[in-house]
This record gives sequence, structure tokens and C-alpha cells, in this order.
Amino acid sequence: MKPKRSQLEVIHDMLASVQRKGGRIRPTQLLSKSNLSYKMMQEYLVLLDERKLIKEERVKDKKFYLLTDKGYAFLTEYRRLSAFTEAFGL
Repeated sequence: MKPKRSQLEVIHDMLASVQRKGGRIRPTQLLSKSNLSYKMMQEYLVLLDERKLIKEERVKDKKFYLLTDKGYAFLTEYRRLSAFTEAFGL
């Protein structure tokens, strides 16, 4: 059985899902890709929005989440840190 993901891993997974969709994703797509309950996803979306890692966009009656420049920077640094820790077996 896999251990639970840390908050940092969940944030990475959510932002990476947005990036894989070209930097823009619908809420239902994000929910399925992030593997979270609706309630937990909403809590993380508030956190990501407060930290300016994503922003919400409405086009007509459709909602999208977009990755900000700060969100892209987070992903770059997360991957760099991940590679560093793996190199030392941590």
C-alpha cells in the first residue's frame, strides 16, 4: 500500500495536471487527474489561488484554472529539488 501523498506532492500533482493540459484545465478534468475528493480539491484550489500559483478564468459560463508564471516556476523548482533528493537517495 502506498503512503499518503504529502501536501507538497498533491500541489505538484495538481499543477502538473494543469501544465499537461496546456496550462489551462476544467475543474472536472482537474478533479479526475488529481485523484482527490471534491472537498479536498476545493481546499487546495483556495490554497493555490491564495499563493498565486493558479488563477480562475471564466469564459461565458465555463470555468477554467490557469497556471500562472509563479505556478510554472514552482514546478521547475519542485522537479529540480526532486532530482536532487533522488540523486542522494533521500
